[in-house]
Amino acid sequence: MDPRVREHAEIICDHSVDLQAGDQVVIDAHPEAEDLVTALHEVIADRDALPLVVQDRMGKRFQRAFQRNHDGDFDLPEHQMALYEEMDVYIVIRGSDNVTQTSDVDPEVSTAYAAAQQPLLNERLSKRWCLTQYPAPANAQLGQMSTEGYENFVWDAIIRDWDEQREFQENMVSILDDADEVRIVSGDSTDVTMSVAGNPTLNDYGERNLPGGEVFTAPVPDSVEGEVYFDKPLYHQGREVTDVQCTFEGGEVVDYAAGKNEEVLRNVLETDDGSNRLGELGIGMNRAIDRFTYNMLFDEKMGDTVHMAVGRAYEDTVGEGNEQNDSAVHVDMIVDMSDESFIEVDGEVVQRDGTFRFEDGFEE
Repeated sequence: MDPRVREHAEIICDHSVDLQAGDQVVIDAHPEAEDLVTALHEVIADRDALPLVVQDRMGKRFQRAFQRNHDGDFDLPEHQMALYEEMDVYIVIRGSDNVTQTSDVDPEVSTAYAAAQQPLLNERLSKRWCLTQYPAPANAQLGQMSTEGYENFVWDAIIRDWDEQREFQENMVSILDDADEVRIVSGDSTDVTMSVAGNPTLNDYGERNLPGGEVFTAPVPDSVEGEVYFDKPLYHQGREVTDVQCTFEGGEVVDYAAGKNEEVLRNVLETDDGSNRLGELGIGMNRAIDRFTYNMLFDEKMGDTVHMAVGRAYEDTVGEGNEQNDSAVHVDMIVDMSDESFIEVDGEVVQRDGTFRFEDGFEE
């Protein structure tokens, strides 16, 4: 076993979820991640906790079978809810043998399934949790990398000094925490403003998401105005969605288009009342992630990017008395900010062409 696998497991247990003796731990992992699951069991035993492995969330093959043979009227699985209610820690390990396994599932069925699962999501998010990645060959292929190259990429992004990363990102947190309005401009295709007044900014340094490397907050739901061109593609429901364009008025998406698989985007935006409003604004700050790999867990953390998520706002990013945008979906999309771009906070440019105001090389 690569020694970095054990180091990965220790970071999850000690840094990300603060594992304690007696904790009941559910590990939701694809079989491709068996080495990391094994290393986690070693660490969990050392910490005198109790592990259980399930393969639900990442089991795309059997999820495909279930959804393709279902009428689309899904019920909440009460036995699964009972498991989540009893657990203390939830660890999700992404890894795949086929990233497009669910590409032939009807998007409307996938959307209905996600909506029925929302209470499970709420319960999982109420516990200590971590979402991470195992460098599986299929993910390497999607990122157009060799298996060895992808292993190096993943572990370089994960195995790092997270205290140093936290301090670097805290510069941006302090800018956003007392802000009222944020404006994002990129080229001729993106010019959008939103209020973040009263909403706290979180510093993601490898706790719940591993790798970390972003700061994020929630827009005031009805404040978003303007146009956004998400120039980085994404995979959703096993399909690639490209060249997404959204126009916001009064916080809602009033017009949209996609170059490929627009029906997937449409089903996301039509999931429920909150799915066509923004639930998150995030700014990527992990400089170890230096290339796009079609994996949102990494791509949204890239330096020189911002991402916005339609759908659910995380409760911790919504200030007291402010509205939390609620939805069964949370779908991140990315804007490249490396060229002809800037972020403006309350009228002051804080990032230009990917360089922050507090970094060397920033130009007023």
